[in-house]
Amino acid sequence: MKTKMRMAGIMLAAAALLAACGSGDNYKTTDGGVLYKFEKQNKDAQQVQEGDVLVGEMTVRFDTVQTFTNVGHADRILQADPNFFLYEGLVMMHVGDKATLAVEADSLAKYLQPNQLPPFYKPGTGMKIYYEISLQDIVTKDELAEEQANFFAEMQQRKDSEPDDIAKYISDNNIKVKPTADGLYIIVKKKGKGPKVAAGRQVAINYTGCLLDGTMFDSSVESDAKRGGLDQPGRTYEPLTYTVGQMSLIRGWEQGIMGQPEGSQLQLVIPSALGYGSQGAGQLIPPYSPLVFDIEIVSVK
Repeated sequence: MKTKMRMAGIMLAAAALLAACGSGDNYKTTDGGVLYKFEKQNKDAQQVQEGDVLVGEMTVRFDTVQTFTNVGHADRILQADPNFFLYEGLVMMHVGDKATLAVEADSLAKYLQPNQLPPFYKPGTGMKIYYEISLQDIVTKDELAEEQANFFAEMQQRKDSEPDDIAKYISDNNIKVKPTADGLYIIVKKKGKGPKVAAGRQVAINYTGCLLDGTMFDSSVESDAKRGGLDQPGRTYEPLTYTVGQMSLIRGWEQGIMGQPEGSQLQLVIPSALGYGSQGAGQLIPPYSPLVFDIEIVSVK
C-alpha cells in the first residue's frame, strides 16, 4: 500500500522547506529555469504526470546547509503541481530515478516572506535551493482523487454514526445522568468540598483521555499512560496547571469542569462538536471522535 499523504507536509515541502546545496557543474536547465542533474535514470518506468504525488526520499539544502531530509523513511514528498517552482523537473522523473533539482534562491525570494528565508540568505550571491530526490513510487492524480473521495465518505460515515456510538457507550456503561443541551455528559464520581472552578482561578487537574473504544490518547497520570500503552518520551507526569479562561482548551472540557469543587473526580463524555470536530487531532484522534475524559480536580486557587 502506498504511503499515506499528509497534504500539509506536501505544502511544507513545496514552499517552506527551502533548501539546497551550493552551485555545481553539469546541470542542465529547463525552459522555466529549473536546474537538473540525473544520477540515475529509469526511462522505461512510470513517469510523473501533472497532479501526481511523488513517493520517495528527499534531502533539501539551501546552499551548503541541509534543512530537511527523510532519507531512510520514504514518504509522499512533493506534488507535481504546475504552479510549483520545480514542476518542470518533477515531470521529467520516472520511478527509480535519482535526481537533483535546483532553483536560484533570488528567483524565489521575491515570492516569499522574510521569515520564510534562512538568516544566512544573501541576495545577489548566486545561492541555490537544491532538492535531491530518489523517486520510489507515484500516487497518480486519479488514485489521489479516489483516495480523497474515500476519505470524505469515511468521514461522513463517522459523522452520521456518532450519535448512535455515544448512545451505545452511555447504555453499555449504565450512565444515568442527562446530557447538557450541547450533548455533554458530566458524570460526578466524587464530589469535592473545596473552592469551585471559575474563570480567573488557577486549577491543577489530572486527566486521562480515551476514545469511546477505550483507546487512550493522552494522560497526565503515569500509571494510566503505562496501562494505555502511551509512548510519551520525556513527558513529566504531573497535573495540568492553568488559569481558567486563559488557556485554549476544548469546549467540552471547559464546560465540564466549570463550577466543580476542588477534590472532585469526574468523567466527561464529550461529543466531537465540543472536542476536535471535523479536524480531529494528530494521529490518535480521528475526525468526528467523541472523547471520554477521566478528570481529578487536584486544586483550585
